[in-house]
Amino acid sequence: MTILVVHHRVRAFDAWKPVFDAHADSRREHGARRHWLYTAPADRNDVVVAVEFPSADAANGFLADPSLAGAMERAGVEGEPMVHIWEQVEDVTY
Repeated sequence: MTILVVHHRVRAFDAWKPVFDAHADSRREHGARRHWLYTAPADRNDVVVAVEFPSADAANGFLADPSLAGAMERAGVEGEPMVHIWEQVEDVTY
């Protein structure tokens, strides 16, 4: 499993979320299987998105999709996001 993790600041979470939701078809087209959203407890506009892809190539394909930049702009993403791609090496449930 590959996880794409994006950490960015948004102007307003409640305005960002509908744009993120509307961009789901693009994520699916690149093989996305599911996602997780996180916000900082003290600042809801500090957002982390984690998206599961079948491979690093699929995640990179999504990152290269021209629609992504436009969606992020419409959603009110501020500054340059921090982007990481991670490969799962272990899954333990407690």
